[in-house]
Amino acid sequence: MSFRSRALVAVAAGVIGLAPVATPAVAQQAPQPGVEYAPTMLIMDASGSMLAPDPSGGTKMDAAKNAVRGFVAAAPSAAAVGLTVYGTSTGSSDAEQATGCQDVKVLHPARTIDKPALTAATDGIVPRGYTPIGTSLRAAAAELPQEGPRSIVLVSDGLDTCAPPDPCDVARELSAQGNEIVVHAIGFGVDDPSRAQLTCIAQSTGGTYTDAADGKTLEQVLPRVSAAALRTYAAAGTPIAGTSGYRDAPVATPGQYLDVLGRKKPQYYAVDVPEGATAYFTGTVSFPRKADSLSSVDRLDLRVYGADGEDCLTHESQLATRTGDGVALTVRSTWEGAAKADSGSGDAGACTGGGRYYFALEWGVVSDNAPAQLPVELSVGVERAVIDPGPAAGPPVEFTGPGGPTTPVVGGGSFDIAAELPGTGRYTDILQRGEFVFYRVKLDWGQGLAYRVRFAATPERGSEYTSNIATTLYNPYRAELDSDTMAYTGSEYTLPGADSALATAPIRYLNREAADTGTAGQSVAGWYYIAVKLSPTEKVAPVPVELEVHIAGTPEPGPRYVEDSASNSTFGADSHPRAGGEASDQPDGTAAGISTVAGIAVGIVAVVLVVAGVTVVIVKRRRRR
Repeated sequence: MSFRSRALVAVAAGVIGLAPVATPAVAQQAPQPGVEYAPTMLIMDASGSMLAPDPSGGTKMDAAKNAVRGFVAAAPSAAAVGLTVYGTSTGSSDAEQATGCQDVKVLHPARTIDKPALTAATDGIVPRGYTPIGTSLRAAAAELPQEGPRSIVLVSDGLDTCAPPDPCDVARELSAQGNEIVVHAIGFGVDDPSRAQLTCIAQSTGGTYTDAADGKTLEQVLPRVSAAALRTYAAAGTPIAGTSGYRDAPVATPGQYLDVLGRKKPQYYAVDVPEGATAYFTGTVSFPRKADSLSSVDRLDLRVYGADGEDCLTHESQLATRTGDGVALTVRSTWEGAAKADSGSGDAGACTGGGRYYFALEWGVVSDNAPAQLPVELSVGVERAVIDPGPAAGPPVEFTGPGGPTTPVVGGGSFDIAAELPGTGRYTDILQRGEFVFYRVKLDWGQGLAYRVRFAATPERGSEYTSNIATTLYNPYRAELDSDTMAYTGSEYTLPGADSALATAPIRYLNREAADTGTAGQSVAGWYYIAVKLSPTEKVAPVPVELEVHIAGTPEPGPRYVEDSASNSTFGADSHPRAGGEASDQPDGTAAGISTVAGIAVGIVAVVLVVAGVTVVIVKRRRRR
């Protein structure tokens, strides 16, 4: 077999993940449910200054309460949201300072949201005292879970009046401890010194700062910032423990797994691949954000071994720079050795035909400031041999701009919680600087997707607002199909430009054999993913985006696979329907073939998944089919 090596230097690295699907049973291990939202604590300023009039009417506290009510009403029912407040128990006299600077209360724990209770707690807040921001950050962090991604959304109308502890030092303290806690700060009618302090708090943890000049603006901003905080996603999967050698490697059946990957220590996993089948193996890690990420360079390597550990000479490698920006790094192998014929000697060989194969994953190049270990998500898929591949491959679909009104959506922080776009249409969202968000579109056999993303103009424009913007299209097993990127300075811009679109061909099994047309990765039906990125800058004005999505073609019969009623399945009962919307229950496996599950695309997106840094602005567009 020929040696294959693929290295990708990802200045704007994306996360690549499998579609969220029903998880097949795993022998002796029950799949653990994924955590869809980061536990989030709202910290509300109830100092005496919140009694000041708001330009929109009423007091600043009235406006803040309205903003919280709006967020609570719109929050997902599965979200874990708590409420902390400071300044309610004392006045603001000098005699009360010592007590007032400890005046922090957790009014509601960060558990599955209880909307009536959270609203009632908000309604009961009476502002009076001091502004102990640093102390409130510590208190809120202590009330959140002690591991996994967590978020704090801080709303303040002024400087901390109680330091020490200095709130920016507290934020650095949380970051230095390796906590996956991101603070998003909102300045409510603040002056320049307060804005600088709140910006420091947010940026020290990899979060965002947003201005709200008045109550009306706060009512618009708080739900959006809080929704972005909830986009953070925790790594999840069925626990598995890779080994240092192939002999004792755990056998992974099709599914989704969670392990821990150390520095430069290859870990082995075994997969039984039937004769004629194709195996998919993917590993994904996400890096915590660091204040200094310029020198962060990391690489994942994946190798395949056959019987008795023989090297199958397949090496996949992915390298990313500035991983301290929060890059999620993914490497995968589409292993077709089991589908290859033997040499004619009667012996299929160690790396051809059906049998047990070993996948070795290694964190090869490691940044100096990277942690000693990282969670790694593994996804395994097995696609049975095909009997009838179905219709021939075709060209990419043509884009037709959709009409009608726009539909607001909130993109997810990972593939597992990507926002579903139900069909052709126009969809709007608001991205914070430093976010990488995901949307998903279901494509049946015979259907194709074409789309564009418009980044709207913002009031804040100029070189100081320059960000890298990008959009990337992924298939159900984490392969990047196409992408485009450009510098954005606040003026309206559409990706891709020149009135073009990112598009797939109609999804057909035989696309994988049309390598010369670039459609090989468009050969399985299921969820296709649209990622949209807005890189971080020192200026953090949010940017409205609009996705124009066109789905072409009508569902058609897919390929027919070999019979194996015990294990044949698709990407999931709700993600891989037959023509007409129903999965086939025929024993010939017409509707079946790929038995796999979603690779959750790493959350620690903490934080939002961030790619390229502001100091390296990508101006060159990249298109690939």
